[in-house]
Amino acid sequence: MASGHTSISDIIVPEIFTPYAMQETEEKSRLIRSGAVVSDSDMADLLNGGGLTFNMPSYDDLDNDEERVSNESQRNTFTGGVVDPDPNKISTLTEVAVRLERNNSWTATQLAKLMSGDDPAAAIQSRVADYWVRRQQVAFVNVVNGVFADNAAAPADAEHVQGDMTNDIKGSSYEAGVTDFSAEAFIDTTLTMGDSMEDLSMIMVHSVVYARMLKNNLIDFIPDSINGRAIQVPTFLGREVIVDDGLPAAGGVYESWVFGAGAIVFAQGSPDKPTAIDDQPGAGNGAGQEILYNRVRWGFHPKGHAYEGATPAGGPANSVLATAASWKRVFPERKQIKMARLISREA
Repeated sequence: MASGHTSISDIIVPEIFTPYAMQETEEKSRLIRSGAVVSDSDMADLLNGGGLTFNMPSYDDLDNDEERVSNESQRNTFTGGVVDPDPNKISTLTEVAVRLERNNSWTATQLAKLMSGDDPAAAIQSRVADYWVRRQQVAFVNVVNGVFADNAAAPADAEHVQGDMTNDIKGSSYEAGVTDFSAEAFIDTTLTMGDSMEDLSMIMVHSVVYARMLKNNLIDFIPDSINGRAIQVPTFLGREVIVDDGLPAAGGVYESWVFGAGAIVFAQGSPDKPTAIDDQPGAGNGAGQEILYNRVRWGFHPKGHAYEGATPAGGPANSVLATAASWKRVFPERKQIKMARLISREA
C-alpha cells in the first residue's frame, strides 16, 4: 500500500531543481547585484576542469613614463650616428584563483512544513537559494578578510605598501565625531585610491555602524525589487549599502569595507551531481527518511591577487581564506585594487 505522505523525491527533480536554485541564488545576491562581485564565465570553465588553483595571466598596464619629443634626426647606419630609442616593454602578471567545493543536506523532517505548501518544490528551491546566498556572503567576507590581512602585514618584497588600503580612525578610546563613522572618514577612506576614488561604488558595514549612519541621517533609500518583491535599498553618497554582522568587530572596533565594480570575480561551476536525494527506508526503525543533498562549486577571486594558501581536496575552509598567508598582491598599483577599509570605534 502506498504511503499517504508526500516525499522529497515526489516533488524535486534534480535536473530541474539545480539550475533554478543556482539562478535564484544569483538573483538574490546583493553582492552580485551591486556590481562589486562580477560573474566570470572563463573562471567557471576553469572550475569545471581539473586542479585546485588556476593561473590567470594578464598584461600589466603601461608605465607612466615620460614621452619622447619627436624630431627630424635620421638614423645613419654607416657612421653609427643617431641610434633608435629603446622601446618600453609590456610586462605580464599572474593572478591565482582557488576552487571552493561546498555542500549541505536537509532531511524530510526539516523540510516538512515547506512540503505542505501550495508549491512545495518552489518553497524548497527558495530556501536552498536563500541558504546559499548567505553562505556566499560568508565566503566573500573571509576572502576579503584575507586580502586586508595581507595588506596590513609587512610585505615580503615590494608587492604593496603596508596598510595602503586602510583608513584607521579608531584611536585608543571612543570619541564622538572623531573615532566613529562619518562622511568625512568615509571620503578619507576612498582617498586611499587617489584620483580613482570614485571607482568605489559599494559599502559593506556592520549593523552597529549602519545604526550610526541612520542616526546621523546619512542613509537614503531607493526602491528596487527582487523576484517581484518590492524592497528599499539603502544607499550612502550614491553607493549601495550592504549590512552584514560577519564583518570584523571586537571591543567596539568595527571594519567597514568599500568596493568598486568588479573588485571580486565570482564563478559557479557544475559539480558532477549537484542535487541528490537519498532514500533511507531503514531509518526511524523502518519509518524511513529522505535526505536532500545540494552541492556547489565556487570561485571567489579578489582582482589583482594570487592565492598562496593551503589547497586541500575541495579547496580551503573559510578560516584559511581569511588569513594573510593565503594571499599576495600581484597588481603593483594601489588604484588597481578596487577596495578600501575604514576602521572605526563606535559607542
